[in-house]
Amino acid sequence: MNIPSNLITLIAGILLTLVSLWFGQHHGLLPVAASEEAPWIDGLFNTMMTISIGLFLLVQGILVYAAIRFRQRPGDETDGPPIEGNIPLEIFWTAIPATIVLGLGVYSFDVYTNMGGLDPKASQDNSAQIARASGSAIAASLSQESPLQAPEIEARSQVAVGIGADPKEVGKAPDLEIDVLGLQYAWIFTYPETGIVSGNLHMPADRDVQLNIKAQDVIHSLWLPQFRVKQDAIPGRESQLRLRPTEPGTYAVVCAELCGSYHGGMRTEAIVESPEDFDAWVKEQLASDPSSESRTTVANLSSEDYLSPYAEEMGVDSIALNALEGDRSEMTHHHHPL
Repeated sequence: MNIPSNLITLIAGILLTLVSLWFGQHHGLLPVAASEEAPWIDGLFNTMMTISIGLFLLVQGILVYAAIRFRQRPGDETDGPPIEGNIPLEIFWTAIPATIVLGLGVYSFDVYTNMGGLDPKASQDNSAQIARASGSAIAASLSQESPLQAPEIEARSQVAVGIGADPKEVGKAPDLEIDVLGLQYAWIFTYPETGIVSGNLHMPADRDVQLNIKAQDVIHSLWLPQFRVKQDAIPGRESQLRLRPTEPGTYAVVCAELCGSYHGGMRTEAIVESPEDFDAWVKEQLASDPSSESRTTVANLSSEDYLSPYAEEMGVDSIALNALEGDRSEMTHHHHPL
C-alpha cells in the first residue's frame, strides 16, 4: 500500500508537535518555583524548550532520513546530482529562525516588564538622585576640590539597576526592605527597621520584599534559583531586587559571579517562613541581641505596650497590665533622690 507523501508529512508534523509540547512542559529541569515571579520565567523557559525540542527533532530527523534514503548503493560509483542551490529553501530556513528569535525577544521583554524590570518610579526617583548629587558636587567644587565631579555622578546614576515592583504595584512601598552586602566570600543581610544582622536571608511568605544590594570589594551576583531572580552586586553602586516569596521552605542563595578563589563557597540559605513565624524570628533575634538599635524603641514603651504581645501567653489580662502601669507611675511620682 502506497501512503501519499503529503499524509506522511502531516502525521510526522502532528507527532513532532505533540512530542515537543509534552517535553516542553515535562522536562523536569527547573527547581521548585517559590516566588510570584517564578511562573513568568518558567513560562519563557518552557516555550524555549518546546521550540528547541521541535527544531532538534526536525533537523535530526531530516538528517537521519537523508542518510538512509540517499545513501550510496552497493556498486554505484556515479557522482551525486549537481545541486547548486535552492533560493526558496534558503529563504525559508532563514525566515523561520529569524521569526522565532524575534518572537522570543518580544516575549522575554514582556516577561521582564511584568517582573518589574522597567520600573518608571525607580527611574523618577533616580532622576531626583541625579539632580541632588549633581547639585552637591557643583556646590562642593565652588568651595573646594570635589573628588567626584557632577558628570561622573550622573554617569553612574543614569540607569536604575535591578528589578523593581510589579507594574501594578509601582509607587507602593515594599512590605519589607533588606540590605544585602556581598563580600569575599559571604552574604550579609541587614534589616534596617530592626537592626538585625544575619548570615541567612529570612523572608515572610506572600509579602513584597525589596533587597538593596551592594558589594564591598568585587562584583558578586546574588542568585536565588528557586525564585528565578538574579542581580549583580556592584562596588560603589546599589542595585535592587524586588520579589514576593510564596512557598515556605529553605532555599539556596548562590553567588553567580566569579569573585575569587573561594567563589564556590559563597553560598548561604534563604528561609521563607509564614508571617507569624517570621515575626517570631524577629522577636527572637531582638531578644538575643540587647545591643540592637531597636532596643531604644523598646525601652521607651510602657509596661502595658511592652507586655501586651505576651499577655495571653502569660495569662495576664488588660486590667492587670493597667494596674501594673498605675503602680509604676505612682512609684515614680513618690520617688525622691537622696
